[in-house]
Amino acid sequence: MAKEKDQTTKDKNLLICFLWNFSAELKLILMALLVLCTLATLLPFIPSSFSISASELRFCISRIAASDAVNSTSLAVVVQNPESDNGFIKRPFADNAVVDNGDIKQKSVLNNGVTKRSFTGYGWAAYNFVLMSSYRGGVNTFAVIGLSSKPLHVYAHPSYRCEWVPLNRSENRVLTDGNKILTDWGYGRVYTTVVVNCTFPATVNSENSGGTLLLHATTGDADRNVTDSIPVLTETPNAVDFDLYDTTRRREKYDYLYCGSSLYGNLSPQRVREWIAYHARFFGERSHFVLHDAGGVQEEVLEVLRPWIELGRVTLHDIRDQERFDGYYHNQFMVVNDCLHRYRFDAKWIFFFDVDEFIRIPPNNTISSVMESLEEYSQFTIEQMPMSSQLCFSGDGPARTYRKWGFEKLAYRDVKKVPRRDRKYAVQPRNVFATGVHMSQNLQGKTYHGAGSIIRYFHYHGSISQRREPCRHLLNGTRIMFDNNPYVLDTTMRDLGLAVKMFEIRTIGDRLIRTRQ
Repeated sequence: MAKEKDQTTKDKNLLICFLWNFSAELKLILMALLVLCTLATLLPFIPSSFSISASELRFCISRIAASDAVNSTSLAVVVQNPESDNGFIKRPFADNAVVDNGDIKQKSVLNNGVTKRSFTGYGWAAYNFVLMSSYRGGVNTFAVIGLSSKPLHVYAHPSYRCEWVPLNRSENRVLTDGNKILTDWGYGRVYTTVVVNCTFPATVNSENSGGTLLLHATTGDADRNVTDSIPVLTETPNAVDFDLYDTTRRREKYDYLYCGSSLYGNLSPQRVREWIAYHARFFGERSHFVLHDAGGVQEEVLEVLRPWIELGRVTLHDIRDQERFDGYYHNQFMVVNDCLHRYRFDAKWIFFFDVDEFIRIPPNNTISSVMESLEEYSQFTIEQMPMSSQLCFSGDGPARTYRKWGFEKLAYRDVKKVPRRDRKYAVQPRNVFATGVHMSQNLQGKTYHGAGSIIRYFHYHGSISQRREPCRHLLNGTRIMFDNNPYVLDTTMRDLGLAVKMFEIRTIGDRLIRTRQ
């Protein structure tokens, strides 16, 4: 019995020693338990409007992380010009700022009782300038084509200066003001198209020793006036053919060149096939077609274009990267201006219209005779003949109608009277500084709007983006009403179908004969 009592006494002494040694830790644990029990008791009595959301927790944690990253115990990261003229202290965020419902509020109040709030910007909403291309336009002039922030041009005063930096350092640099041309008539979105004309007082690179053209793009922002210096064009020694700019030695490679707008969407390979075959025949061998793929030239469409590319009649530019910059209709204003200046000295005339539009001249005329009669003009517009994209003429019977090409069977023309319809146009490129989609407003020379009797275009609106049989209704009448709109039968294009098909077979063979809609 004595031994058992001694053992019990030893155990009690050991427990007392353990508790004595860890008394501080036990006190903390007991206090924590007491606080938790108190909170659990009071929680039902706290108003429901008091809450901390997950977003607020993330905001608090991010602010703490940001302050740790810059070795600061304050929410203010940078304080510029802390003292204002009136002696008040200005801080982007006060040292004693607090977060209330996700909003950083300052406790400090100015002497007049007004709470001072500040705003700090990070990054850029849009680029100052997005360069697409630049070209020499003469012995002393250049054109720079690109995009710029539209809000910047609407609400600020951006400007451009051009500087020629010779490769030979013994030659002097030359600086001149750039003339900016906004070509999209206010249709821009986040970005607007800008063409900068750089004209120097004398011949640039006259010794053909090479050099670089710099574009100094200044934002013109009243708060933050930033200038970006951009190398836009480099000429290597002996690379410039100055005879190209001599008007007495004109030697254009093409009589007619087509500059196409951005091709996008789900294009019909058959409609593209018909369009290129028709116009390759219409414009003749001394013509060329420049197309721009903004996502619309899928593999089946490329198969239609490939024979003409191999023949040297078509050039295709992949411009899908421009989709990163939100401009009007896949930046088509920038695209057509690049095409204008890229081929400025390669063609007598450049045409601008779309791939659902077909140029037509009266019978017993040729394209060369028509263009000769318009040589005194730098630009002429082309009148539209609107055609239905779903009403087909079934004069040959339904079975044969479905086998015909689109412009053969879509034979009903809209004759509703309207104040005006969109026009397309052609220019003599050497006389044009910048261009648009429906006409140019920046050229030297005369514009002619009365060419409707000698040249027009048939417009099959929307037909190019339909991957199906276009005929929704088969009709026989010569005058009809459809959806309260008057139409008349017009076989002008229909009558050319066989000749165009035979031309395609003679030119590229029958490799496209199984093309699908």
